[in-house]
Amino acid sequence: MPSSEEVYDKVRDTLIDALGLDDDEVTQEATLIGDLGAESIDFLDIVFRLEKEFDIKIPRGDLFPENLAAADSGFVEDEKVTAAGIEQLREKMPHADIDAFAADPKVSEIPNLFTVNMICSYIATRLS
Repeated sequence: MPSSEEVYDKVRDTLIDALGLDDDEVTQEATLIGDLGAESIDFLDIVFRLEKEFDIKIPRGDLFPENLAAADSGFVEDEKVTAAGIEQLREKMPHADIDAFAADPKVSEIPNLFTVNMICSYIATRLS
C-alpha cells in the first residue's frame, strides 16, 4: 500500500492534469471548487483519472455524492444543514471533515467539503 505522501503526490498530479493547474496551486487543504476552479463536469474526469492512476473502481456518487442538500430531502432548514443532514453527510462522506463543517453548517459551505485531503483520505481507505 502506498504511503500517505505517495497517495497525495498521485492525487495532486491527477488534479494538475485534469484541471490544468500549476504544481503550487494544489495543496492538501485546497477546495476543488473554490480554490482549484473545478466544475461538476470535472468531477467525472477526476474520478476516471483516479481510477486509472490507482487501479481501483470508484462507484458513481461514492467519492462525490450528489444532491447532498436537496431542498426536498428534509436535511436543510433555513439555509443550514440540520442535525439529521449532518449525520447523512457523515454516512455518505466518511472521508470528509464533517466536524469542521458541523460547526457552521451553511448549505453554501457544502462545496468546501470537497478538498484535496478528502480525496486522499478516500483513496487511502479504498487501497487499505
